[in-house]
Amino acid sequence: MSAKNASTVSDGFSAEERAAMKERAAELRAEGKKGAKKADDLQAVLDRIAQMAPDDRALAERVHATVTAAAPELAPKTWYGMPAYANAAGKIVVFFQDSGKFNYRYSTLGFQDTANLDDGDLWPVSYALRTWSPVVEKQVTELVKAAVS
Repeated sequence: MSAKNASTVSDGFSAEERAAMKERAAELRAEGKKGAKKADDLQAVLDRIAQMAPDDRALAERVHATVTAAAPELAPKTWYGMPAYANAAGKIVVFFQDSGKFNYRYSTLGFQDTANLDDGDLWPVSYALRTWSPVVEKQVTELVKAAVS
């Protein structure tokens, strides 16, 4: 994915989106100790995403935007150095592993056992993620919503 035009959906966060996330982090810090922890966790996720290679970063930014929109009750935090999203009990529900983390050929969107994705005796909990599109966004949104249902 190219980073030619920050205003397109598939190219990551726009300057306005980045500014809004920084404002939200400042609001959380202003809430006191608990808010400061949430702000620090959010900032750690944003910092980790910023460190990724351009293609991974663009995917991670879209995953972050999609997860936080689809499941605002999940709290962003890092988990083993990866952007992750935890439930109210602090348990990881969904995470993003960039391809550069272990030199894989694709990034991964993964779900932990706290995700409500059970479907019989066998179901996927990890998805290869190579490009972002409206179809992928719809599928990720549906998976995240199901995971927190």
